[in-house]
Amino acid sequence: MPSSEQNKQKRGLWSSRFGFVMASAGSAVGLGNIWKFPYITGMHGGGAFVLFYICCILIVGIPIMLGEMVLGRHTRKNPVGAFKSLKGGPWTVVGWLGVITGFVILSYYCVVAGWAVDYLWLALRGTFTSQHAATVPELFTELLLSDLSQLFWQAVFMAAVIGIVLGGVSKGLERANKVMMPILFLILVFLAGYGVFSPGGPAALRFLFSPDWSKLDPLSMLEALGQALFSLSLGMGAMLTYGSYADEKTNLPTAAFTVSLMDSCVALLAGIAIFPIVFTYGMQPAGGPGLVFKTLPMVFSQMPAGSLFAALFFLLLVFAALTSGISLLEVVVSYYCDEQKWSRPKATLLIGLLIFLLGVPSALSNGLLKDISFIGNRNFLDSIDFLASNYLLPLGGLLIAVFTGWVLTTRVARSEIEKGAVRFHFYPVWHFLIKYIAPVLVAIVFLHLIGLF
Repeated sequence: MPSSEQNKQKRGLWSSRFGFVMASAGSAVGLGNIWKFPYITGMHGGGAFVLFYICCILIVGIPIMLGEMVLGRHTRKNPVGAFKSLKGGPWTVVGWLGVITGFVILSYYCVVAGWAVDYLWLALRGTFTSQHAATVPELFTELLLSDLSQLFWQAVFMAAVIGIVLGGVSKGLERANKVMMPILFLILVFLAGYGVFSPGGPAALRFLFSPDWSKLDPLSMLEALGQALFSLSLGMGAMLTYGSYADEKTNLPTAAFTVSLMDSCVALLAGIAIFPIVFTYGMQPAGGPGLVFKTLPMVFSQMPAGSLFAALFFLLLVFAALTSGISLLEVVVSYYCDEQKWSRPKATLLIGLLIFLLGVPSALSNGLLKDISFIGNRNFLDSIDFLASNYLLPLGGLLIAVFTGWVLTTRVARSEIEKGAVRFHFYPVWHFLIKYIAPVLVAIVFLHLIGLF
């Protein structure tokens, strides 16, 4: 019989602490940072929203992230196996919730990511600059109405995700993130630097960092709290799974803080890159979801070296989507490898195919299935996003916070956090936040999202 330690090694570990941080940051950094954060910041008035968002990261995001990493490394298991081994019984449902959430989110995430891949292709071909600015937004409408195009780009993105996850922990996930994350940061820094020195730079910086507290209403606070939770990939078992691959010398508090800092920096840099362009060309910062796929391409068609900036921006978007996409697939694959003893190739290929098939109705939502309504008169893509964002994610985050703060013993939590000669002097603060503050605030978000608050 193989020993427990041999099983851990066979399961796979990150080859370095740097690799673990890059992979975890890659999981956290996704379309939500570069697409959603700028447009909801624009809709909620800028600076005050940004500062409140950062506070939410500190008091909710980092505590829950550290909690997930602790659960993962202590058990060396996937979400289902972790909760089964720690407590079992009803708590195993929390692990299942993470696996199901990863499966569901990736099914429509690969469709939206496919839009970014399509736009990268258009940018590389110079499509935006070859058209009149007024006609550029129509490209997105044409994409949504083309079932064949949606399915093709969905398949391209999903194939890339499957290919990376097939490589395993160190040679697949870690290696890909070590390449993509530094490139992502370099592109963002370049675009943000250009933005700061553009005509709209000063106005953009004032908008982002000069708080107008009169614009921060309760709805804005709830949006900031929800964005802080979802931006860090919490509540779906991704950080738990990645934490299970960390060695015992890894400083988990430092890793959780670093990943959260990197995630927040990406969101802020995206804002610094996007809003100067918006202000320079007289667009509205509260442009909504169409900001990335309609407003910015229209601006790229008018600005000098627009093709270059468009290509860099959409390459950035594709990399952000990929680093998150592979973590979503890994959550599900890890369950089948750990619990069902499937080989990684079998689990990755079969689960990847099933997720792709579940995503097909999302790809057809604006075409073949456009006349079919689901939850609240929404199309299939919006309905499944509503289900995941309003129920599965916040409920998962809430239950993980409750389990870590109230069920996991202090002895287990502290000993895991302080492995490898780590001295975590802020343990009492973290334990207070994860036990009392985080559950209450996440519960408020959950009740708000389902319409009860």
